[in-house]
Amino acid sequence: MKTIWLSHPLNQKNDDPLVMALGYFDGVHLGHQKVIQTAKRIADDHQYKSAVMTFHPHPSVVLGRSQQHVRFITPLKEKEKQIAKLGVDYLYIVQFTPEFAHLLPQQFVDEYIIGLGVKHVVAGFDFTYGRLGKGTMETLPFHSREQFTQTVIPKQMFGEEKISSTYIRQCLAKGDVEQLPHLLGRLYEVTGTVVHGDKRGRTIGFPTANVALDDDYIIPRIGVYAVTVTIDDQMWTGVCNVGYKPTFQTEQPKEPTIEVHLFDFSADIYGMSVSIQWHKRLRDERAFSSVHELIEQIHRDVEAAREYFQNPLAFYRKNMYSI
Repeated sequence: MKTIWLSHPLNQKNDDPLVMALGYFDGVHLGHQKVIQTAKRIADDHQYKSAVMTFHPHPSVVLGRSQQHVRFITPLKEKEKQIAKLGVDYLYIVQFTPEFAHLLPQQFVDEYIIGLGVKHVVAGFDFTYGRLGKGTMETLPFHSREQFTQTVIPKQMFGEEKISSTYIRQCLAKGDVEQLPHLLGRLYEVTGTVVHGDKRGRTIGFPTANVALDDDYIIPRIGVYAVTVTIDDQMWTGVCNVGYKPTFQTEQPKEPTIEVHLFDFSADIYGMSVSIQWHKRLRDERAFSSVHELIEQIHRDVEAAREYFQNPLAFYRKNMYSI
């Protein structure tokens, strides 16, 4: 996949006829994958090149909306990686600026669709374009000047919920990470670097890796989780605490820390890049009256996580009324 940055005013030529998937695609969830895979299939059928167009930064940041998306399900590098896995030929990243935001719908279509040689557009039913989002999938045929055709992907559902970035964000805010594979088609994953912490874990028999995230990921709700961690293409199971370590902290830090205790692991991994996959939330973080009480709880967390990884179905049956 070739990644191409675009900025306004557009100065980009393209000689290949394209089938273009349009969207912001935070999460590259199953709904997004349906859009992109449809574009790729149509491109293959017509022997065209497949392309995805996304935008950076999030429009809410540039437009100064009250609710701004400054942390992401898939920051740009992760989004690029997930889109590349879908086998498209080109990824266009449009620099979202106030000038770009003020383009009329027809101007956007003329410059960024017709101007790039797009022969067919694929987008979700709720995709909008142009100033104030006045362009919709219903107006796109009018703005196309009969230069391209379109496919509209309907709402994709998981049970009674629409698969959407908004719903995924809500799940992360609740710590409901076990729902995410049904929405993303994969486990929720973040990447980071192992950094030095206060090394308190090793003194109580549970050494931990402190992970500083490499990008602006959304962190799941404060608490303790069963996780897997990938290090040099090898996966390890463990428990992860996301939070403020209230048993030891007198003042709450500005940002929560991510500490992972890996099972049956003893290597020195300081400075190494790791990926954390989130499987199951085990409990809330809380302050303990003594270190001994904390140690006893960590033993229970480790036992619960090991049980979960050995037999998730049995774990759920045993704990469905207590967690």
